[in-house]
Amino acid sequence: MGAMPTVAVCVLLGFTPTEHAKVDRVDLVEINHFFDEQGRLVFDQLIFYDWCGVQKRYNVRDWRLLKSPAQIPVRNWKDRDYVAVWHDFKERDVLRKVVAKMIRETWTQYDPELVEREFLPQEKRRELSKLPVVVKKKRVAPQVPMQPPTPAAGQPPMNRPARSASNP
Repeated sequence: MGAMPTVAVCVLLGFTPTEHAKVDRVDLVEINHFFDEQGRLVFDQLIFYDWCGVQKRYNVRDWRLLKSPAQIPVRNWKDRDYVAVWHDFKERDVLRKVVAKMIRETWTQYDPELVEREFLPQEKRRELSKLPVVVKKKRVAPQVPMQPPTPAAGQPPMNRPARSASNP
C-alpha cells in the first residue's frame, strides 16, 4: 500500500501521523486547476485563504503547487473540517498539516492567486507557519595533543635512531 492511500485512510479514520507536523488552520482551501488559452493544463495549486471581517472577503494567505495527491484536503467527519498532510518541499520538506473549514475546486484560465495580489500584496500576507531555522553544529572531536607512543619494554624510543653495537 503506497504512502498516499495510507495517509488518506489514516485521515479518514481520524488518525494523522502528525505528531511532528507543522499545523496551520485556514478558513478556505481552493484547489485550482489553471489552464492556458488552448485548454491545456498549466498547473494545479492549493490556495489558502483566511476570512477578513473588515473587508468582508477571503484574502489569500499562501499557496503551494499541487505536486502530490496527499496535498488534497480530505473530509474529517469527526471534526467537520478538511485536512491535508504532506511533506512541504517549499519549507525544507517539513511535514505539514493544514486544517480548513471549507474547500472549493476551480478550473480557470487565469491564476486566482495573482489576481488576489491586487487586494492583498504578497508581502502583507500572513503565510503558512515557517519552520524555525535550526543550525546544526558540526560535532567535532576534541583535539587531544598527540603523545609519542611509549616504547615497549626493551625497545629504543621512536624519535631516536636505535643504537647498535658499532654505534655507541
